[in-house]
Amino acid sequence: MSDKNLTKVVQTMASQALPLALAAMAGVLLARILQPEGRGIYATITTTAGIAIVLGHLSVGKSQIVFWPTCERHRSLTGNALILGLVLGLVSTLVTLGVVIIFLPLPAPYLMIIALVTVPFGVASVNLKGILLLQDRIGLINRAVVMAALVLYIPILALAITGNLTLTMVVACWAISTVVPFVLFTRSLGLPAMRGEVALAREQLSLSGRYHIGLVAFHLLLTVDVLLLNAFVSPAEVGLYTVAMAFLSLARVPTDAIAQVTLPRQAVEDELAAQDVTVRTIRLNLLLSSACVGVMAITSPTLIPLLYGAPFAGSVAPLLALAPGMIAWSLLRPVEQYLVRLRRPMTMASIAIGALVANLGLNAVLIPLWGATGAALASSASYIAIAAIEVQWFARTAGTGVRDLLPRLSDLMRATRSLRPRGQTDSVP
Repeated sequence: MSDKNLTKVVQTMASQALPLALAAMAGVLLARILQPEGRGIYATITTTAGIAIVLGHLSVGKSQIVFWPTCERHRSLTGNALILGLVLGLVSTLVTLGVVIIFLPLPAPYLMIIALVTVPFGVASVNLKGILLLQDRIGLINRAVVMAALVLYIPILALAITGNLTLTMVVACWAISTVVPFVLFTRSLGLPAMRGEVALAREQLSLSGRYHIGLVAFHLLLTVDVLLLNAFVSPAEVGLYTVAMAFLSLARVPTDAIAQVTLPRQAVEDELAAQDVTVRTIRLNLLLSSACVGVMAITSPTLIPLLYGAPFAGSVAPLLALAPGMIAWSLLRPVEQYLVRLRRPMTMASIAIGALVANLGLNAVLIPLWGATGAALASSASYIAIAAIEVQWFARTAGTGVRDLLPRLSDLMRATRSLRPRGQTDSVP
């Protein structure tokens, strides 16, 4: 990765500092006020709505990457991103609502309805974000992240401080924040400039639909443990598990920023250039993820009870069990952004489905034995397996040895240089 791109990564991470700070403060207050059970109900509702968004967008973003090198299709791809997002999102909302009514009873079902109403806007936002990433408009995406965080967390903090925070208000804030990126993206891209193309939409759905099987399996791999814990143990156990996940997910910030910035360089026509960018991104992500996850794991026995309260001391064991899987997880996004170029959706789907099946089997055994820690062990093993398979596939395709994917001293030194003030130099070439 060039010094210029590394600087852009640092800028992206800096723009996320405010949302991260607000999320950390709000997370602590939510945990202390709602306690593990309320925190678990909130997680179940937002996880279900998140699954509905994933089901609804039908992996249209994958087809956007494939068709983007043809410049004449840019305008139609943008229009289709909006139209397909709203239509497919509405269908997903109705289907998910029916499934929830039958299979997922909650103490307050109206809260689930509030969350599901925002699904069409969430789906369209995912599609439009994909267009903006391909346009390399990272600044707009970062502003949307900040605005959504302000809308979500500022009211939560204010209500918590005044003693008026309730589960209903938290879900309502989450729902509104889900719509904010949609508003910003559509205003910036310009609704009059968005013109869909039916023939292209059919091509997109034909291609992306095959990728979507794997994406749904992949998303369920990340979220199904929350639903299983809620069904087979208790919402309180979900609360412990999601706090561990939220704390550990902070380690993903630098690696997600790197993957986001490198996407336009992976979508170029030059195959060798795309491979080179992917190799260097894998190395840097592995380096940063190992360091960040290590720090999180070491400090968690002290910080989690201190921040979230004594009832959440049980989150430490799940966090430690999940830590190795989170390091492996950091490699998946940049690898899959390259693998989609190969147009082998069913191969990617079969890998994700295999990992999901393994995860379900492990959860069936481990959750009854160890609750949240069992779910974390199952997830960690599944993440490591899918990362190993996909990285090996990429290495074989690119003709790259495994040693070439391991971090080097030069990667660390280049990253360090990008953090220095402009004009400051060193003697390292």
